[in-house]
Amino acid sequence: MRQSLALTALGIATPLGCGKPVTAANLFAGSQAGLVERYDLVFGRKVTVGVVDAELPPARPADSACRNNRLMQLVLDEIAEPVAEAVWRFGPDRIAVVLGTSTSGIAEGGAAVELHHRTGAWPEGFSYRQQELGNLAEHAARHLGLTGPAYTVATACSSSAKAFASARRLIRCGLADAAVVGGADTLCRLTLNGFNAIEALSPTRCNPFSRNRDGITIGEGAAAFLLQPGDGPVRLLGIGESSDAYHVSAPAPDGTGAAAAMRQALADAGLSPDEICYVNLHGTGTLLNDSMESQAMASVFGVSVPASSTKPMTGHMLGAAGACEAAFLWLTLSPTHNPDGLLPPHLWDGAVMPDLPSLNLVAIGDRLPAGAPAAMLSSSFAFAGSNAALVLGRGRAP
Repeated sequence: MRQSLALTALGIATPLGCGKPVTAANLFAGSQAGLVERYDLVFGRKVTVGVVDAELPPARPADSACRNNRLMQLVLDEIAEPVAEAVWRFGPDRIAVVLGTSTSGIAEGGAAVELHHRTGAWPEGFSYRQQELGNLAEHAARHLGLTGPAYTVATACSSSAKAFASARRLIRCGLADAAVVGGADTLCRLTLNGFNAIEALSPTRCNPFSRNRDGITIGEGAAAFLLQPGDGPVRLLGIGESSDAYHVSAPAPDGTGAAAAMRQALADAGLSPDEICYVNLHGTGTLLNDSMESQAMASVFGVSVPASSTKPMTGHMLGAAGACEAAFLWLTLSPTHNPDGLLPPHLWDGAVMPDLPSLNLVAIGDRLPAGAPAAMLSSSFAFAGSNAALVLGRGRAP
């Protein structure tokens, strides 16, 4: 019999707010207050982005002092006490750290190169290591005093979803007894201008699954969980991964790779599609993603399961999206943070896509029906067809 694993603690910071109570309140209310216009990110134009509005803790030493690590540190501090209890139980060398990112500290790297180009000098205290992908997990382990396996997963927009699979493998093969799992990504000009160059950015807020959709909105965020054996408020029931490698930046048009990840997650959880009560969609608002995802959803679930993309409230948090959207499932399943059984709403203009399946998109105030199954799925899809799906379910009350 496979070991039961629970997500016993959560730290969260997104454009919806910092910490579980604020995030939950804004999530179920459909807040877009964290989406703001910025003029300093994309050359020659303004852009709407999702921003974490918080004072971030300082990070030391210098090779860790980037915004990405500081944002990660903020959510790690929210779970510091449960992690300390796990250290007492298992030992610091038996707790792994597996995190996902795509930006790391490249914002600081870009600013440093720009200054050097102008002046011939590097910024005081700048370290190239800030922008190394592995620096995120190294900083987190150092901050928490953990000495077990620590590494970063970087598969673009599925990074922090795939971190759950890596962390579970470490536990199942006996290399760790528990794991800190999650991810962080922060706004940077390199990423925004890259998406702008391929004409994928929406000029305003994204509008997923609408016939009027015109691209993504980028956001930033971080989430961290403590994954350990036994029961807890939310359990990790299933994980699915696929790699269709259809194209370097476009998904398979019929959604076969996405559907494969969702089916694998359901099989791993031992659940049928009708035992899922809500799906958090990847829902980026691009022409290609929403087309293929609506087909993938219809092929796996039909069109009746309640579903929503939360990206119109946060922006696409890229490498952190998988963990942050798993956190939204965690909050939705939690009777403490969601006593009324509300579902995360789908904010859009209501203009359905012609000739494509029309999904059951959640409106503000929609709730889980009485007696609904207590299991939910979240999908994350990335460049080159790197797909992941997570199934979470309600455990014992915290």
